Amino acid sequence: MRIAVGGIRHESNTFSPLHTEYTDFWRLYGADAQAEGATALAAEQGAELVPTLVAYAYPGGVVRAAAYRRLKDELLAALEAALPVDGVYLDLHGAMHVEGVGDGETDLSQAVRDLVGPEVPISVSLDLHGNISPALVANVNALTGLRTAPHRDGTETRCRALALLVRAIRECLDLEPVLIKVPLLLSGEAVMTDVEPARSLYARLPAMAQEPGILDASLLVGCAWTDGPYTTASVIVVGAGDAHAARKQAQSLARDVWAARHAFRFGHETAPPEEAVSLAVAAAEAPVYITDSGDNVTAGGAGDTTWMLQALLAQGAQDALVAGLFDPVAVERCAEAGVGSALTLAIGGRCDPQHHASVTVTGRVQHLGRGAHEGDGAPTMATLVCGGVTVVVCVDRRPFAERATIAQAGVDPDRCKIVVVKQGYLFPDLVDHAPRVIMALTPGATDLELERLPYRHVPRPIYPLDRGLAWKPCCASSSTGNR
Repeated sequence: MRIAVGGIRHESNTFSPLHTEYTDFWRLYGADAQAEGATALAAEQGAELVPTLVAYAYPGGVVRAAAYRRLKDELLAALEAALPVDGVYLDLHGAMHVEGVGDGETDLSQAVRDLVGPEVPISVSLDLHGNISPALVANVNALTGLRTAPHRDGTETRCRALALLVRAIRECLDLEPVLIKVPLLLSGEAVMTDVEPARSLYARLPAMAQEPGILDASLLVGCAWTDGPYTTASVIVVGAGDAHAARKQAQSLARDVWAARHAFRFGHETAPPEEAVSLAVAAAEAPVYITDSGDNVTAGGAGDTTWMLQALLAQGAQDALVAGLFDPVAVERCAEAGVGSALTLAIGGRCDPQHHASVTVTGRVQHLGRGAHEGDGAPTMATLVCGGVTVVVCVDRRPFAERATIAQAGVDPDRCKIVVVKQGYLFPDLVDHAPRVIMALTPGATDLELERLPYRHVPRPIYPLDRGLAWKPCCASSSTGNR
C-alpha cells in the first residue's frame, strides 16, 4: 500500500496589510515531509509513505500568487513522480487565501484530484479554524479536523486522517463526507474547547464517529479573519456506505451548534486596552498576562500595533513587559547602539499604521539576542528598558507562546508584574503559569469585535452580523455542498 503525503498549510488573514511570500514557508521534502507521528502508524498498518512536499507558514496576510504557484508546482511534480499510489494524504489548514485564486485548499485539492484520477482516495486533515468549501469536500474522500483550541492534538489528527485513508483502501470503503455550512461567524477566542458550549460540542465527536455507518465527525468553527465566501462554521461527517446516517448525524450537530450561538463566549476575562492595563496594575496577582487580541500574530496580525505599549506608558506601569513588537528597523538601531546604550527611537506602527501609529520612546538596550534555533548572525531580538516598561522588538512577527521563548529575550516573565503578548487566547505553557489573564479588546486585523471589521465577501445573512437570522439545517445533500 503506497500513500503519498503532502500539503500546503496556511491560515490567511485578509485584513492584514502584509502578504505571505514563498520565503515565509518552511518547506519539507523527502523524509522530512512525513506527517508528524505518521511513520509509526504507517509501519503498524503495513503502508509505505511516499513524501512529496509539506509547506507551512505562520498565520499572516494573503498568500502571494507566485508563492502559491511555486509551492503547488513543487508538490504536484513530486506527486507525479511518486505515481502510482493507492491513496493521498494532504495536510492542510482550511483557511488559506491566495492572491487572485481565493480558496487555496479547493484549488490544490482539485489539482491533486486531476492528477491522481477519480479512483484514488484522498484524505485531508484540517485545522478547526478552517473555512471549508463544498468543492473541497467534493474533491476528496475523507476530512477530519483538530478538536482542541488552543491546539494540542495536531499529531493525533494527522494520524486519524491517515488511519481513515488506510482503512478506506484496505476495506475498499465507499466514503461519503457530508458537509453542512452553519451561517455562524465565530472568532477562535470565542470557541475554546475547554469552555462551554464548545467543550460539550467537541466532546460529542468521538462518540459520533463510533455510530454505525460513521467513520469520523468534525466541527470547524472557521477563521473569522478570512473574508471569503466560505467563512462560516462547518460540520463534516464522514460516512461509510450509509449516507443517511451521516446526514442525520451532521444535521443533529449543526442544529446544536446553531442553538448555542448566543452562548459562545471568550475563555478569558476581557477589557478595553486602557482598562486592561488598569486592572493589571491594581491586581494582587503576578504576573498578569494581557493578550493584545486585535494584533494576534498567531491569527495573522501584523504584530506591530502599539495600543498596549501606549496604555502601559500612559499609566506609568512598573515591571511590565511587551513581548514583542515586530520592528526590524528598531532591532537594527538597538544593535548599532549596543547593550547598555541609551537611545530615543520610534517603535511599532510601521506595517499596520491604519490601526495605530508608532511610539517614540527613550530607553536603554538591555539585551541583544537570537532565538534558540537561529544560529549565529545579527540579533533578531532587542530588549529595550523604557522606565517601568520593557519592550522586546523583533525582526519578525514572533508569537512568544512559551516562557522559554520570552527568556531568550533576556527577561524572566515570572518576575514581571505584567506581561503583554500578541495573542488571542493564551497558549498552554503561558496560561499554566498565569495567575490571571486579561484579553485586551484592541482594534486591529484580528479584532474580536467582529462587527467592526469591513467584511465584503462572507456569505450573508450570517450571525452575528445579521442578528435576526433564523436558520435550520436542511437535508445535507449535494444541494448543501456535499458529495
